[in-house]
Amino acid sequence: MIIIMDKNSSDQQIQHVLEMLFNRGFDVHRSSGASQIVLGVVGDTQSVDVRDFEVFDGVSEVIRISEPYKLASRTFKQENTIVKVGNVEFGGNKIGLIAGPCSIESREQIKKIAKFVSQTGTGMLRGGAYKPRTSPYSFQGMGEEGLKYLREAGDENGIAVVSEVMDRMDIIPALKYVDMIQVGARNMQNFALLKELGKVDKPILLKRGMSATIKELLMAAEYIMSGGNHNIVLCERGIRTFETFTRNTLDISAIPVLKSLTHLPIITDPSHGVGIRDKIAPMARASIAAGADGLIIETHYDPEAAFSDGAQTLYFDQYEELVKEVKIIASAVNRTV
Repeated sequence: MIIIMDKNSSDQQIQHVLEMLFNRGFDVHRSSGASQIVLGVVGDTQSVDVRDFEVFDGVSEVIRISEPYKLASRTFKQENTIVKVGNVEFGGNKIGLIAGPCSIESREQIKKIAKFVSQTGTGMLRGGAYKPRTSPYSFQGMGEEGLKYLREAGDENGIAVVSEVMDRMDIIPALKYVDMIQVGARNMQNFALLKELGKVDKPILLKRGMSATIKELLMAAEYIMSGGNHNIVLCERGIRTFETFTRNTLDISAIPVLKSLTHLPIITDPSHGVGIRDKIAPMARASIAAGADGLIIETHYDPEAAFSDGAQTLYFDQYEELVKEVKIIASAVNRTV
């Protein structure tokens, strides 16, 4: 349920409505738009008679939200949420770019890649310190040491950094080093982790699970938002289908669908989406044309020697060319990079 306050409502009138909601045991999330204040009521509101609140001074309208994702829905907030990470914005007119290696392998490696990423005008550096791998014998990441190298590389080149956490215990060290915390596909429904991330004051990059529906992705975002953290960027990273010619199937159609359902920004990960180097650029271009708010791309100076995901990692020259192409497509859809 949401309560829309009149644009001329006083602070006293708003406070009175809030007190009545709190007294009934509800949590309330306040959203201020260009012309109105919206109070999102979280809890079991089925037994509430909306007329009880419609008669309050300053209340313009009371609406029941049919979607289970209350705070993430367009009904709760019609304006696009803009998530700022360093000098990068997601959700506005400018398209945000994130690039870097799949894994942080050494201080020298991440610094070399960070310098290149910065030179292309890309505002964020990615790099995995904790790596969820299918095989227990594969490289699992450098942990906190890797996060330190990532932070150093970002600071030296004036760009923000993002890395994935896999467990609630990873959050504390991550908070010391990263500007944005990533939730990977395998953890999209790790609800204990999502609840903890709702308490932190860092933007969250939430990736869609490999078998998750769009509704399930939005419900995962709702878990974080219900804890108080509304700075979430959704990421379409490909879903598992019966197709075998690509690693996953990048669901381009999810972009306009999500745009209609939620105010949260949406980016795509073509690297994981297709998993094949020469297919990444076409899917990245298609993503921007479809309305994506950004891209996260894997790039490395020597993909063949990368510790993980080398086959889906762009060479430096390939990434440079992609950035040029994305700028052209962004201009065609009245956006900038």
